[in-house]
Amino acid sequence: MKLREIAHSRTGDKGNTSNISVIAYHTRHYPLLAAQVTAERVKAHFAGVVEGEVVRYELPDISALNFVMSETLGGGVTRSLALDAHGKSLSSALLDLEIEDNLGP
Repeated sequence: MKLREIAHSRTGDKGNTSNISVIAYHTRHYPLLAAQVTAERVKAHFAGVVEGEVVRYELPDISALNFVMSETLGGGVTRSLALDAHGKSLSSALLDLEIEDNLGP
């Protein structure tokens, strides 16, 4: 299934760094997020976009993960020629990540 089926996201930026929060709709989905949405998978998902490292922060009390991705926005808003210089569409793109539905019925 797609990540968007169990979570929503928000994006922020600062300079050439983007961060994406992935928030489970229900607390029961957080373990699935924590197990399958790793920094490595996020970096691979954004191959060619994220030039730097991806760091994952876990926020279990709010059933969320936050990914900080360096060297992602083509130099930053004032330097980038990208149509989405702020990287707001990255959060939607991350929700296309395929994950295994092992939650049962």
